Amino acid sequence: MSEKNKGFFGSQDIDNLEKRFRTAFINSLSGFKSLGLIGTKDSKDQTNLAVFNSLIHIGANPPLVGFISRPGVVERQTLENIIETGFYTINHVTESFFKQAHQTSARYPKEISEFEATGLTTEYKNDFFAPFVAESHVQIAVEFQDQVHISINNTVLVIGKIQAVYFPADCLFEDGALDLEKAGSLTSLGLDSYHKTTKIGRLSYAKPDKMPEELNVKYLK
Repeated sequence: MSEKNKGFFGSQDIDNLEKRFRTAFINSLSGFKSLGLIGTKDSKDQTNLAVFNSLIHIGANPPLVGFISRPGVVERQTLENIIETGFYTINHVTESFFKQAHQTSARYPKEISEFEATGLTTEYKNDFFAPFVAESHVQIAVEFQDQVHISINNTVLVIGKIQAVYFPADCLFEDGALDLEKAGSLTSLGLDSYHKTTKIGRLSYAKPDKMPEELNVKYLK
């Protein structure tokens, strides 16, 4: 793209952008994001469901996953329930219910479950405390491990250990990777844009003396 066709915002320009415009712009810059519905329940069995697009891989051994939560100013039922009970689920979103998933971001009062408000189905598996989303194809049971406060913008990185994963058996490659495109998992951009994915290719392990080659990995089953 030629320079004359490129837009530009400097630091002062960004600071002067209208609040909602700036939020939408900055949220889109980090690119397509991992998307999931986080299911929780408090000690009184009141369920909660909320969509997050800040899911991140922390490590594989032990298997850790994280997400960003904003505490403080308004009631954060997801974070409160996780700290109170120690358990939550992460449920991938598919095209069949992405509008319902988005609706969970509405500020319902604590006594109203987003499962019921949006018509999504609670599902309990193998005595795990927190509810799964029955409509989800990839469901992850997580146990809370730690929270890291980020003082610069008063957010919290919530870290959990993966206890169990439920997924379509025909989506597992023989090398252990999971084909999320085949499973129908969506990704998101910014705060309100949802997307399917199209795989270009998988590449071999990068080495200094050799360019990567495309891999042709078969499914395990």
